[in-house]
Amino acid sequence: MNRYIKLFLSGFCLLATMNSCKDSFLDEEVLDSYAPEVLDDKLGFEAAVVGLHYQYGTFLTTTNDQTLQGIWHLGTDIVWAPAGRSNGDARHYFNYETLMPADNASRKVWQWLYSIINNANILISSTNVESVSGVTEEELAIYNGEGRFFRALAYNMLVTLYGDVPLVTEPLRSPKTDFVRTSVNEVDQVIIDDLMTAIDGLPTIGTASYDARGNKEMARHLLAEVYLRRGENALAEAQCDEIINSDLSLVKERYGVNANEPGDAFSDMFLFGNQRRREGNSEAIWVLEAENPTDVTGGSSGFPQQRRIWGSSYHDLPGMQPTDSLGGRGIARVRLNNWVVYELYEEEDMRNSKFNLKRQLYFNHPGENYDNIRGLPVPYGEDAEFTLADGETVIRIFAADTIFKYVPYTRKWGHYDERDNFGFGMWKDFMLMRLGETYLFRAEARFKQGNLSGAADDINELRERANASLVEPSDITLDFILDERVRELLAEENRRKTLVRTGTLVDRAKELTGTTPLADGAIETTNGLTETHTLMPIPLTEIELNKDAELEQNPGYN
Repeated sequence: MNRYIKLFLSGFCLLATMNSCKDSFLDEEVLDSYAPEVLDDKLGFEAAVVGLHYQYGTFLTTTNDQTLQGIWHLGTDIVWAPAGRSNGDARHYFNYETLMPADNASRKVWQWLYSIINNANILISSTNVESVSGVTEEELAIYNGEGRFFRALAYNMLVTLYGDVPLVTEPLRSPKTDFVRTSVNEVDQVIIDDLMTAIDGLPTIGTASYDARGNKEMARHLLAEVYLRRGENALAEAQCDEIINSDLSLVKERYGVNANEPGDAFSDMFLFGNQRRREGNSEAIWVLEAENPTDVTGGSSGFPQQRRIWGSSYHDLPGMQPTDSLGGRGIARVRLNNWVVYELYEEEDMRNSKFNLKRQLYFNHPGENYDNIRGLPVPYGEDAEFTLADGETVIRIFAADTIFKYVPYTRKWGHYDERDNFGFGMWKDFMLMRLGETYLFRAEARFKQGNLSGAADDINELRERANASLVEPSDITLDFILDERVRELLAEENRRKTLVRTGTLVDRAKELTGTTPLADGAIETTNGLTETHTLMPIPLTEIELNKDAELEQNPGYN
């Protein structure tokens, strides 16, 4: 580009003299475009597919606002917001009275998803040819299937979170300022068609060129969710059947990197070095693989903040420092609420074990003042006392410390790199789809068809694996299934999307997280939540830029 600029500047005076009377001098010559005209070789197709996987990961790994990932969980039924820890983009998703059309998080989500859609459209349109030199017909079908999977993934998220949205199925090659919203039902037809085509074209799990690439089970899993959202429960069940009857299986035995150390089968799935199928994770459907950029150039699209969001800020306590056994350095931008910590799990439930939900800490700072000092779980609002071995010195953890320093936390996002004690990034894979959720999808589909016995069977597959008590058909309700999703998928699923899809966000958030700030505002809950907030606002920037048509705002945000 610099070469063209230099040529233009050096010749400007001569060209101006020669063409001062010719209108053609003012004609615009486009040297760049929104998208390539078409991908025309295997290298281009491979780059486009890898780019889609990478682009999807950019939102999960963003460091521009460390609180951004919190919008999927704050203001729902599972976490509180420790005061001062959840500001930034996430704040308006628990302090709902401040959620406005100019919301920054909504804009970021919208632009991220439509960027994926446009790049998917380029890939899809490029495969709609009879042949490409060096690319087999089977490979073209796979490229087409991965493009359609990502387009369906983005549109499903858009219609779930925003309702009616603009439908774009061709690459944008020039500016467009006349978008209009398309009905959810019409968008859904594109989603379903995309996923059915993807299922036909993609390889079965375990046979893709790389483990992390697209497979039929990924498309089926997403299609089951789409059918559930639409109330087409028999169709959702059928997709789940295909996945459950595949080569996938629930992890029920110890495996992998820490198999000979204390732990359990459930926690093994979330250890660094254990999440991928080739590492022994037999229930992984889709894993977004990531590497520390220090070790692998381009190994991550950003510095993931999930550990800092979910882990407690125990290192802020005297006598505590970040360590691998505690999951590294957290900041507690979210805090599990009392319902999750004290009411949700049976004591013997494996998902509640010390290897999965950290409830007890030990002072670990090297030095005589802190050797072998044991901490006890602290109920909210109460103190805990610790006495040194000499019986003289007492260290107290006050109620204020239980806001974000000494709090139970999930270990799913724990990770520690001894080269980075500060722990700015978190270098582990993202397990985005797994068989445990497929069982929960099928339980929901069966329940909604009145098959309570079948729903209980699916729930019991997970509860048996977790050593939890089995349930009866009469125990099954939608709320029970949503409870079980927390037990199984805490900190994995997009909780906001699940509650919006099932129409339960407002009731469950108010009941289980509350509407009154706790401890004089030290913990914030779900202030101002109404049915308006079930859908996110259409970004104001998109409405203002769309000058040639009306892009309507969602009700209640005008």
